[in-house]
Amino acid sequence: MRSPADLTAAFRQQGLKITPQRQLIFRLLHGNEEHPSAEALYELASAQMPGISLRTVYQTLTDLASMGELQVLSLAPGAQRFDPNVTDHHHARCNDCGQLRDVYVERMLDIEVHGLDGFQPDGAAIVFTGLCDVCATTRPSADLHQHTNNSK
Repeated sequence: MRSPADLTAAFRQQGLKITPQRQLIFRLLHGNEEHPSAEALYELASAQMPGISLRTVYQTLTDLASMGELQVLSLAPGAQRFDPNVTDHHHARCNDCGQLRDVYVERMLDIEVHGLDGFQPDGAAIVFTGLCDVCATTRPSADLHQHTNNSK
């Protein structure tokens, strides 16, 4: 994602309104590796700017996504997360705490895919699921073994 100043200029070029609320959202997203939901971003924004509306957060995220400034991740029905990292990457999601992190896959073009049957993909997203390092170390080993066996 570009810097908050660059985003302000890009919004102006698009004829979109620049408000202090939007500029705050730009700052909160810049360098953010948490992959926040709109609601989590709203909580952060309201702590700094009481009175900001959830609608403003959603509209700003929608505008940023349509401009290609962030990725919208739909990892579960009805649950969207927003990723300001628009480089080519994938994700790992913890099944316990929901943490989402960026991961990079080398040689993506070498992956063999079967069953497309004429489907012509224009992209791919890989999401690794399992336990993050914190959840894996805090879970009793019996639970971890059972969880690993159930996920096969």
